Amino acid sequence: MKTYPIRPFGARPCTLVVCRGCCCGDARKNPGTDHAGQLARLRDAAAVSGGRLAVRTSDCLGPCGQANVMVVQPSTEGRRRGARAAWIGWALDDDATDDVLAWATAGGPGIAPPPATLTLQMIPPPSDAGRRNRR
Repeated sequence: MKTYPIRPFGARPCTLVVCRGCCCGDARKNPGTDHAGQLARLRDAAAVSGGRLAVRTSDCLGPCGQANVMVVQPSTEGRRRGARAAWIGWALDDDATDDVLAWATAGGPGIAPPPATLTLQMIPPPSDAGRRNRR
């Protein structure tokens, strides 16, 4: 019997999940934010990272009152060290984007400590119970 590895393409990089749903990325809710420019910066950083950083978008991550929301998911090594995803709220300006990129390119959760200013923007992830109640 042939077996297959769980991750046939190698270790998972630190991954940024960027909300671009009903509230996040919406110029009507946050008109002073360059939403497209922010996403382009994140994608550009991933493109030059040599595979150490990935960026994905999501339709809605849930905490709409704290838009723009990003989730910094640990790499495989970060998970081995016990790290979990970090949820970032109010990522609306270049400073927040700079902090997220600095942390992610340094390795992200479990590998490098987050910038002190970014810890002030960390929010709890929505609970499963909260998601069930919204349906």
